Amino acid sequence: MHKSSDISRRRFLGKAALIGGAPLILRSSLWAAETSPNDQITLGFIGMGTQNRGLLNGFIGRSDTRVLAVCDVDTTRRENAKRIVEEHYGQNSPGGTYKGCAMYRDFRELLAREDIDGVVIATPDHWHALIAIAAAKAKKDIYCEKPMAHTILEGRGMVEAVRSKQRVLQVGSMQRSSAEFRAACELVRNGVIGTVKAADVNVSGPPRLCDLPGEPAEPGLDWSLWLGPAPWRAYNSILSPRGVHKHFPEWRSYREYGGGGVCDWGAHHFDIVQWAFGFDRTGPVEIIAAEKPDAVSGARVRYANGLEVTHQPGNGITFYGDKGKIYVNRGKLSLWLGDKLKTDDPKECEAMLPELLPANAVRLYESSNHLGNWIDCVRSRKAPICDVETGQRTATVCNLVNISYFHHQNLKWNPDNESFVNGTGQTAWLGREYRQPWKL
Repeated sequence: MHKSSDISRRRFLGKAALIGGAPLILRSSLWAAETSPNDQITLGFIGMGTQNRGLLNGFIGRSDTRVLAVCDVDTTRRENAKRIVEEHYGQNSPGGTYKGCAMYRDFRELLAREDIDGVVIATPDHWHALIAIAAAKAKKDIYCEKPMAHTILEGRGMVEAVRSKQRVLQVGSMQRSSAEFRAACELVRNGVIGTVKAADVNVSGPPRLCDLPGEPAEPGLDWSLWLGPAPWRAYNSILSPRGVHKHFPEWRSYREYGGGGVCDWGAHHFDIVQWAFGFDRTGPVEIIAAEKPDAVSGARVRYANGLEVTHQPGNGITFYGDKGKIYVNRGKLSLWLGDKLKTDDPKECEAMLPELLPANAVRLYESSNHLGNWIDCVRSRKAPICDVETGQRTATVCNLVNISYFHHQNLKWNPDNESFVNGTGQTAWLGREYRQPWKL
């Protein structure tokens, strides 16, 4: 494991080697910066769509990080990302010019760079595991967008790679770094609303098999590399809109590439349920299919303690206790004690925690900045707030819910060895086939 001093030493030696062993001379203005360049965490970004542009803007504004490279299969998107980085850093460079950001079409070239400490992955879901595992093997720390894994087997492979290479992986289920969700979980965990046997997770439905027609190929996009391990199909702009766009493309709606709303928003909201009950190292024991074969909501997951969580349409999370109720969503937190609304103001509810929680209350991991928490943990080598095992357990819940929709079956699940039991389910459903030459 490397500490901050290790990063600095490796950075110096790596840069010295690149310039033939000549002494490294830095401007005094850089030494005077809040974090010296030799002590910055260097980053590469993979998949430069809307989500990763947002993450990129979050990291380049930090004095303790430095972006060295960007990667995308689309020429326009990678050139745009390079421009964003160089314009930002150029504001503080001599003459306002800076040309220090490399760009790559193939993520493997970026991972081969020894001067990059960490990578930020925001590709379509079907690429997460293969890139993250390769990054761990290349000794990079990892920020991986949610849902962490496209299949249950992929997620376990990510955990094994990250643990064996002693990497720090943060999953982008960033609601854990928001005060209203932490407060809601502490209220549930400490019994403020009594025994909770039911909860609703409101997110949209499962994905469907891709049936999009082929469109003429466009120059500047490596479509085969975009597909990667997914089955071959002709290009369609709905899956990968050309150029720099501001929306979130619909690849999430198709099973080959994403997990629909169940895995997209579910990786946020099911994650909060897992956190509220301390299930970050376990999972449900039963999945009850929706009543109708073509349903897109109504599936339920049941845990060993009797908690039953129902997937419903909409957006948000509701916990039902025998002494009250909690509703939480982004910027929203409502608490009922008995039949009375105690507060529907998140900040007021947070301020009331000392009087609501018992003296020996369980207090949860506190983070106010998801990106910053990852960087802090890269330095300290401590577990981030949404560690790789946590991400695997949440993604597993989402994937199990989807499996129940895909096959319309009730499932019994052993969270200890992550397998179906009592003759339910099929092992093949835990993974997927890969287009050659890609493999897990």
